[in-house]
Amino acid sequence: MVGRVLIVAGSDSGGGAGIQADIKSVSALGAFATTAITALTAQNTLGVHGVMPVPVEFIDQQMNVVLTDIGADCIKTGMLHNSSVIETVVAALERDAADTPLVVDPVMVAKGGAALLQDEGVTTLRSRLVPRATLLTPNVPEAEALAGRTLKGEDDMEALGRVLFELGPQAVLLKGGHMDGPVVRDMLITENGIRYYENPRIETLHTHGTGCTLASSTAAGIAKGLEIEDAVAQAEAFLHKAIETAPGLGSGHGPVNHLHTVRTL
Repeated sequence: MVGRVLIVAGSDSGGGAGIQADIKSVSALGAFATTAITALTAQNTLGVHGVMPVPVEFIDQQMNVVLTDIGADCIKTGMLHNSSVIETVVAALERDAADTPLVVDPVMVAKGGAALLQDEGVTTLRSRLVPRATLLTPNVPEAEALAGRTLKGEDDMEALGRVLFELGPQAVLLKGGHMDGPVVRDMLITENGIRYYENPRIETLHTHGTGCTLASSTAAGIAKGLEIEDAVAQAEAFLHKAIETAPGLGSGHGPVNHLHTVRTL
């Protein structure tokens, strides 16, 4: 099974995050990536230097022509920078892909600190897109924004995750990379219970695009027929190796090595 993944997200000219990271991750895991680009960014390892939004009518057209011809076995959303874009994506999903699994990466802030979602968009994301998600993949700051509360420590992860789960997604992967400690602990909540995924923390600046990479590689697994728990496990291993073998490009937060399954950069 090839597995088709439609990625609805922004472009990263630096190649470490966004559409570029998504395409590489999906391809490296043996699935086929298609795209609907929501915005162009002038971006490198030092930050986001400019954003050019794509008109919502063209976002809708990109999704429609892909879904009605090539189709999708999973859809992954990333940077959806305002309420109009989110509403457009939801309408396209309802029209053309109502029953297709959906991985929602609630991208809000770039690694360098630039805001990638307007404040009013958080409410729309919470009420319109999150309830449709097969899997929601927030980091801690994103989870706090969606839940409207702060994380009080590692022992509070389950309570925070439960608040997000009650918003309606079928599963929540709460990522612990922003927390301290020698082990990165991610928590998956589904109707079957809670599962933790742990990896040794790698001390490096080269973690640009890790959220995009984890979400899109999970989408690739789902598209190829894996259950959510197994798709997340595959994606966790893929991302850890990608960080471990990062090529060390740029002067800031460099990209990970999405092609480690193909060859070492």
